Amino acid sequence: MVNSKSPDIIYTKVDEAPQLASVSLLPIIRTFANVAGITVGVKDISLAGRIISSFPERLGDTQRQPDDLAELGELVKKPTANVIKLPNISASLPQLLTAVKELQAQGYDLPDYPEVPSTQVEKDVRSRYDAIKGSAVNPVLREGNSDRRAAVAVKNYAMANPHSMGVWSNDSKTRVSTMASGDFRSNETSVTLTKEQAGAVSIELVTDAGSTTVLKNGISFPVGTVVDATFMSSKALNNFLDEQIKAAKVEGTLFSLHLKATMMKVSDPILFGHAVTAYLRPIFETYSAVLQAAGANPNSGFGALFDVLKRIPEGSMIKAEIDAFLAEQPPLYMVNSEKGVSNLHVPSDVIIDASMPALIRAGGRGWGPDGKEADCNCVIPDSSYAAVYDEAINYCKETGSLDPATLGTVQNVGLMAQKAEEYGSHPTTFEVPAGGTIRMIASNGDILHEHRVEKGDIWRSASTRKGAIENWIQLAIERQKAEGCDAIFWLDETRAHDAELLKIVLPMLKVTNTLGSFRIMAPREATRSSFEIIRQGEDTIAITGNVLRDYLTDLFPILELGTSAKMLSIVKLMNGGGLFETGAGGSAPKHVQQLAEQNHLRWDSLGEFCALGESLKYFGSVNDNPKASTLGVTVDVATQSILDNNKSPGRKVGQLDNRDSHFYFALYWARALATQTEDPKLAKHFIPIAESLSNSEELIMRELHDGRGERADLGGYYNTEPKKTEEVMMSSATFKQILNTV
Repeated sequence: MVNSKSPDIIYTKVDEAPQLASVSLLPIIRTFANVAGITVGVKDISLAGRIISSFPERLGDTQRQPDDLAELGELVKKPTANVIKLPNISASLPQLLTAVKELQAQGYDLPDYPEVPSTQVEKDVRSRYDAIKGSAVNPVLREGNSDRRAAVAVKNYAMANPHSMGVWSNDSKTRVSTMASGDFRSNETSVTLTKEQAGAVSIELVTDAGSTTVLKNGISFPVGTVVDATFMSSKALNNFLDEQIKAAKVEGTLFSLHLKATMMKVSDPILFGHAVTAYLRPIFETYSAVLQAAGANPNSGFGALFDVLKRIPEGSMIKAEIDAFLAEQPPLYMVNSEKGVSNLHVPSDVIIDASMPALIRAGGRGWGPDGKEADCNCVIPDSSYAAVYDEAINYCKETGSLDPATLGTVQNVGLMAQKAEEYGSHPTTFEVPAGGTIRMIASNGDILHEHRVEKGDIWRSASTRKGAIENWIQLAIERQKAEGCDAIFWLDETRAHDAELLKIVLPMLKVTNTLGSFRIMAPREATRSSFEIIRQGEDTIAITGNVLRDYLTDLFPILELGTSAKMLSIVKLMNGGGLFETGAGGSAPKHVQQLAEQNHLRWDSLGEFCALGESLKYFGSVNDNPKASTLGVTVDVATQSILDNNKSPGRKVGQLDNRDSHFYFALYWARALATQTEDPKLAKHFIPIAESLSNSEELIMRELHDGRGERADLGGYYNTEPKKTEEVMMSSATFKQILNTV
């Protein structure tokens, strides 16, 4: 235990479908774990919880919440940490604003988000809210590097029960478009800090008018840190977007923008706003003053723009002009054709690491506004990782669709510890206020980076600690030795950041006598090689940086398994301890909508099952608790039984859903414990429980299915009402009674 009052295992409260699923699953986990003397606590890292904890001075005792994220951030630095982390919302600004409105309606005295803060109070409020947006959670908790892969049971099931794949044609018009110059990739510079340069750094803008503005100070880096800086030219970006909109029109393809305005919470919403403006450029030019005065922000998308238009006198006229103009533009890639929600409506709706794999799985086709599938111009402005998707599409055009029944697997070892690389860039990302030169200056006065910029350019800096890099390389060595398969460092020697990493990677591989066990390839070449390997039914390990880790652990699982939500992610924390992550949550909003409308939750908790098994086995090994180890092993048996007996959730009302799957998980877990021979006392304890669950199966299923197909009241979306949510998610009195006897 962390201390006498700390739970042995921390389970995170998050958002949307995973949060709802936890209401059903967590009582099962707690009940079974308690038999082994293991306590399971909860820390609230949900968007609503983070908002509430940010304004304690405005709330009463019954509403105030501690800053659980900050507490967890300290816990993961301790060797006793054991955290099961579910996917949380990396909130875009529209999501944040909606969550704040919901909480205000529930009686929370929260301030409005100041779009343009003018007073110190407003600046403070804005600063607190901005800290909640985007990747506010993962960089805090990921004090280790990622070992992410499909569990054996999950992979075997996917091969035996292959999901549908779209048909690729070599004459498909679908392609990736990316910038050839002026982007983050082309402007990147990178240095490794010497002993003399280590310590405090500052970032300043020297304007063409001769003034100097300090953009950031108070940053400090230890010796050996790899520090990058780069910028995106707004002029080059706008020219590129205009060209691709025209190209989509000429080619007869959907214009589809692919960004990550959630995790990349500062830079990518700005890029998104440029795309919104480019698509409606004549409208924004003609009505610039009116829209600006009304508070229209293109960074928030079409949805927010249309809401603004409803509130101003000129709104109906402008909306009519927009509708007429859209009819002349190339059709947009749609999030929901039936509801008219496009790729450009909300920045958080289309996330590149989910949207691009889904498109590739579908044979390069996306949904258009007419409700029909069409080829796409996949617009990825920054070229840093666009080659991965470009090569994947090229490969599928040449060779045809992949067959999930015969595919090998791509595992991933990801560099993400201590806010590594781009995901740690948020505090040092700026939209340039005036033309001039931006410099990053070391503590000894050395100019580490220097870029000539223009007003509106997006400048950012990122860093990666030497200890995190060395830990990542060591993890790669361990995983390759354990698997004995092909392993590739996805590093491009022509990219500034990667060249600095190679200065650490190559010597360490030589010292450990493992250089011959790895290949080093640029992302494009590594993509093709990985596709060729898995098509042959063989396995490979992708050893990548933070963003590529994110992208690849969606791309390959979606092709291999049909989803990335069922992945197992083990984070070996650098100071000891374990963080066990449960997969992706990109489809969670649609799941919640279906539950509210039809009382059917199709969220699959397979990722949670996998993480739970690893967490329990880890706890058993480090705490000399064989009962915990037995619980973990039998979780794996139960998970396999869920798959073998087809007890995973279905998509439609009338099929099994998440709650049904949880019942069967409890049943199979109890049976596995009752029949195992490692711990006779545990077996004796669970024999009557397994019998009770088996004998009550029909009754429990009737109780769980009562009210299916009807609307379900959760009392909120971002902040559901606990009692109402429990009534929906734990609707079987018989099941609850049996759990209470355990």
